[in-house]
Amino acid sequence: MYKTTTFRQLNAIDAIARLGGVSRAAEELHLTQPTVSLQLRLLEEATGTPLVQKSGRGVLLTPAGEVMAGYAGQILKLWRDAVEEVAALRGGLAGTLRVGAITTAEYLLPQMLVAFTEGQPDVKIMLRVGNREEIVRMLAMHEIDLAIIGRPPTEVRTHAVAFAKHPMAFIAAPDHPLMSRRQLTLDDLMTENLLVRERGSGTRTTVERLFREAGLRLPHGSELSSNAAIKRMVSAGLGVAFLSLHACTLEFEAGLIGLLPLPGNPVERDWYVLHLPAVRLPPVAAAFRAFLVEHGQAQIHRQLETFDGILKRLHAQARRRRAARGA
Repeated sequence: MYKTTTFRQLNAIDAIARLGGVSRAAEELHLTQPTVSLQLRLLEEATGTPLVQKSGRGVLLTPAGEVMAGYAGQILKLWRDAVEEVAALRGGLAGTLRVGAITTAEYLLPQMLVAFTEGQPDVKIMLRVGNREEIVRMLAMHEIDLAIIGRPPTEVRTHAVAFAKHPMAFIAAPDHPLMSRRQLTLDDLMTENLLVRERGSGTRTTVERLFREAGLRLPHGSELSSNAAIKRMVSAGLGVAFLSLHACTLEFEAGLIGLLPLPGNPVERDWYVLHLPAVRLPPVAAAFRAFLVEHGQAQIHRQLETFDGILKRLHAQARRRRAARGA
């Protein structure tokens, strides 16, 4: 006779299987580790067999655990689909929007999520943030339904749509010697401490391409995995950098950093929303994708309205500095 199994138990084995451990599963489920362990033990009692085995500090699924985790994932997805379709019959949206975004997009995405969920109380958000390689992996492993990145991957087949422009720029401290240079080129940056993101990030890929297109190799500088750390080093005069303008609004407004006077700086690329073409998008994910395509550029424009004024002021200040030095 089968014992009762709950969604909590299914969520526990599903999360442990995906994340590789009880502690990570507890963090995602917003539960304590003992609670997750209890749900797992109850599920083992219901199935009559061990589902995990200890491996060092973590756990591994037994063959029975692999089977149970696979079915648990399918059952949970069916339940989410049912809830969302019933909500659609009522003319509303419901369920969890599972979206991943590269680190830079965390500066612009929260406002879009607020606008999208306004008047949709049954929509919950699960936002994952990482570098480009991490987000592409999450999408390929079905951990997220949508990905927001700056360039579609070639290693995974996706359906990608550009929904907004993405301004990116070379920046430096306002009193950096290069800020007053005339006819500055990328070649002038070859001897500078160029602060760049880690390999695998979209920003790193873009700046490498810019130097390659100019017939130059990316100069050896400092590699950091944090936009915040790069901005702090730039404002302290410890180097120049290439970053998304979305990540720099407050620092520009405070006068801590400025645009290097390079021709074509800032450069514009695109923001893309992606999903796996062979997977049917849940209604809430399909609705958010449509929202981005229709309203994404307007949302970003509103976010950067004050920034446009800041850029004009910075350009004017740079022109005055160059004129003063040339006098």
